[in-house]
Amino acid sequence: MISDEVISWTALRLAEHAKDHALSSVQVILHGGEPLLAGPKRLRRVCEELRRALGGVCELDLRIHTNGVQLSERYLDLFDEFGVLVGISLDGDKAANDLHRRFADGRSSHDKVLAAVGLLRQERYRHLFAGLLCTIDLRNDPGATYDALAALGPPRIDFLLPHATWDEPPPRPDAAPAPYADWLMAVYDRWDLRGRPIPVRMFDSVISTLGGGPGLTEAMGLAPADVLVIETDGTFEQADSLKTAYDGAPATGEDVFHHTLDQVAAHPGITARQQGMAGLNEQCRSCPVVRSCGGGLYAHRYRGDGSGFDNPSVYCADLETLIRSIDTRTGAGADRPVQGFDALADGTDDGSAVRELARARQAVTRDLLSLVGRELGGQGDEPWDRSWRLALDLDRRDSSLTQVLTHPYTRSWIMRCLAAPPGAAPTTHLASLVASALLRDGTVDLVSVPVADGFASVQETGRLRVGEVGARTVELGGHQIRRAGAPGWEPMRWIRADGLEVALDDLDPYRDCFGRPAMDRLTDEEAESWREVLPRAWQLIRAALPSVAAGMAAGVRVVTPLTGAAGSPTTPSVTASPGGFAALGVTLDPDPVRLAVALVREFRLGVLDALLDVCDLYHEADTRTGELLAEAYARSATDALLPEVGAARQLHVQLDELAERGSLTPLGLRFTEGMRRSI
Repeated sequence: MISDEVISWTALRLAEHAKDHALSSVQVILHGGEPLLAGPKRLRRVCEELRRALGGVCELDLRIHTNGVQLSERYLDLFDEFGVLVGISLDGDKAANDLHRRFADGRSSHDKVLAAVGLLRQERYRHLFAGLLCTIDLRNDPGATYDALAALGPPRIDFLLPHATWDEPPPRPDAAPAPYADWLMAVYDRWDLRGRPIPVRMFDSVISTLGGGPGLTEAMGLAPADVLVIETDGTFEQADSLKTAYDGAPATGEDVFHHTLDQVAAHPGITARQQGMAGLNEQCRSCPVVRSCGGGLYAHRYRGDGSGFDNPSVYCADLETLIRSIDTRTGAGADRPVQGFDALADGTDDGSAVRELARARQAVTRDLLSLVGRELGGQGDEPWDRSWRLALDLDRRDSSLTQVLTHPYTRSWIMRCLAAPPGAAPTTHLASLVASALLRDGTVDLVSVPVADGFASVQETGRLRVGEVGARTVELGGHQIRRAGAPGWEPMRWIRADGLEVALDDLDPYRDCFGRPAMDRLTDEEAESWREVLPRAWQLIRAALPSVAAGMAAGVRVVTPLTGAAGSPTTPSVTASPGGFAALGVTLDPDPVRLAVALVREFRLGVLDALLDVCDLYHEADTRTGELLAEAYARSATDALLPEVGAARQLHVQLDELAERGSLTPLGLRFTEGMRRSI
């Protein structure tokens, strides 16, 4: 049984973590074994300690999961006092329950569980009922199981696949290829026929992810795992489902007495489950349903042949069949993943879809930065840790850091950090970003800015040439960056023309991300050439492509001059630039028509790249489909600026080839049909 000391230290660790990361809420689930065996007195102590520690810090979402056989009014009055939601394990009707849930003397526990649910359904306790959790057993009739659970009127039903690994695979009667999918689809059809009266987490998660939304369960989807277990002796463990892999699999070697949650979050076993698509094996990454499946529950991937967890789920065939079957029945994959999806496809956006896409990309960028923080935190890099704490504090205060973090070249820096070998990530740039936010905020007069390659950079503002050899930081004040002609200061140049306002960025240290080298600092004459030609190109875009122009005005923040011959486009790749549509890298062309084509082309490639952040348009293993899609999407706009004889027919041929390759998802087919309309 958990001790007073462990309870106190647990509450302390949760509170310090919530405060350090400005969390709005923390969810704590009292689990087991059977947690009601702790008794009301012990459970009250847990609730009191947690509420006391987290009061004024964040909301406490407190829950308990129980088999229900000991649940009584005494417990429920306690849970009502502290707002503890109650989840009940129940595997179906009496026959299903009695397969696994009998007392030691053979008696059924079914009546006691029904009595517990009956208490939760009473008016005074109904608000505490969290739902029913059912572990699948193929021996149970799926329809009877669903009917028995639904008859109890729970607020939610959660079906779980029984724990299994490649070493100890699940039962598969008659060697059926996907019996668990068949069982679940029988439940799905019954649930759907009755109008989906109760949320079913697994089904809702599949429907959500097929439409480009988030996963709703740890067992599916690509969201980073956020579950940590604290055992009764105070040791930190990973998700306890890992106990089914091998003895000691969830162990971290850390505990609440000596380690913070940030330290345990850096454990390799936990960071392995924070990497989304990158953390999956090659077979999973190339699978068309991976965004819904997410590789399945981590424990179910284990194989003791040395590959460990670097495998598909032992339920791979079942998960793929389930997802494809739900997609066929619902067409959920054809639902728009972002507001204005169809307008982006057919060129009718008024700018609102681009703004919505920018918000979606911002969320992905923040997730990537959080991943960098988890990888680098706790490694003894004091400058990084100090900058990280400042960033968190600034982010809590106002939106100045958001402007910096969502700058397109911040994403370029993040991607370099993630790709760098251990110990080689360019961590000092975070201090530059924090300094940029502080100077933008205007609440401090003097900020310490790191020096890199002889310059101290302030994002979207300028850079200071530092003459002192070997200088690592320099003190920079707001008065310096605002005073024209300050010694050594090189300001960012801007171009403003009829609704378009962009930085002519030849300064950012992470702007070199376009496949061709970015130009060094422009001379005044070169900058003047840009100021002359770009507004003329912009007028052509506004006249020929008003919807594209509206999107560019809403989304483009930066134009970066590139080296190379004028008019030479970047490779049509849907992973062209980490900057997405907010940063366009082009070579100056004195012909405004050709410059307009280059700008629109890069913008469209960036929009497509950002869309692929939030939805599947094609099976990513087919790189040729990706190239065709990128080229067609760019041409469906640029042909209006530089028309050729037969261009529309050629574009239709490209779209036909795309459809015939068979790699487009339902959402991808919908996207290409929108492109046909735009022609």
